Amino acid sequence: MANWARPLPLGGADHEPALESAPSLCDPWSLMELLENWLSEIREVRQGSDHTLRAYRSDVGALLEFAAGQGVEDPRAVDTLLLREHLAELVEPSRATLSRKQAAIRGFYKWLLKHEHIAKDPAAVLRTPRRGRHLPKALDEQDVERLLASPEGDGPGALRDRALLELLYSTGMRVAECAALDVEHIDVSSGSVRIYGKGRKERMGLVGGPARRALQAWAPAREALLARRKRVTPEKAVFLNLRDVGRLTTRSIDRMVKARALSAGLRPGVTPHTLRHSFATHLLDRGADLRVVQELLGHESLSTTQIYTHVSIGRLKEVYGKAHPRA
Repeated sequence: MANWARPLPLGGADHEPALESAPSLCDPWSLMELLENWLSEIREVRQGSDHTLRAYRSDVGALLEFAAGQGVEDPRAVDTLLLREHLAELVEPSRATLSRKQAAIRGFYKWLLKHEHIAKDPAAVLRTPRRGRHLPKALDEQDVERLLASPEGDGPGALRDRALLELLYSTGMRVAECAALDVEHIDVSSGSVRIYGKGRKERMGLVGGPARRALQAWAPAREALLARRKRVTPEKAVFLNLRDVGRLTTRSIDRMVKARALSAGLRPGVTPHTLRHSFATHLLDRGADLRVVQELLGHESLSTTQIYTHVSIGRLKEVYGKAHPRA
């Protein structure tokens, strides 16, 4: 947990108002230090990912730089108008980016108010812009088959990539969840995998027959790679890079999927998340219950999963339009 042994002075025995004794950014205990304490709490209590922490640090840090550029060096003087001016200065951000920046700023100031570092929350009235409904671009089943068959041969790279692609499509897991998989998380015999999602929430994934066989084929190649490396601590990761035989990163997985998609002759823009979209869409197309798909995807809200019903209805309309004589 973060060290709270040095709280900001909030008024002494004379009961002076907290605002009169709050520090400025020039003080040793600065707003930037508070930012790092807030991020520490997100990391340790809410299990925030490194990606989220980097984004939040950048978002709030940009606000502090903007405030300093406006001559506002006291956190008490950051008001709603200044926050809106900062957001208006951003160079045409997407709705998703603007929503994240506002969420970071609101979260930071809500935390400051909770710990009595400010008397009023200037970000409380900020409204997140409505995000347009984005329909995922799923591959059709034939294109998925082409992608899964693209790693040819029996070399370690082909065996690993085939197992990884099969597992992504079989489980619908996120790329970060796949990169974080350890050997102990997978039970090939029962066809199940323990997946640790956002906030380290655990759920059960199902591994189909082709994915199980691909994992079994990858296992001896993985052991052979590890035998070449001399390390005191064993490598637990399921998927390894071929160079230093360490855990495969999300970026490497993303590059691999894009490269395999191009070699399979698929459209540009195929990513690991495309397989997740395809997983959900194909299940619903074949009659799976929406709540089952929600559980498999690890969505907290059913409304998040419902976006895939729009994709499936679109597919039905497309087939109807081509097949019905009076469509």
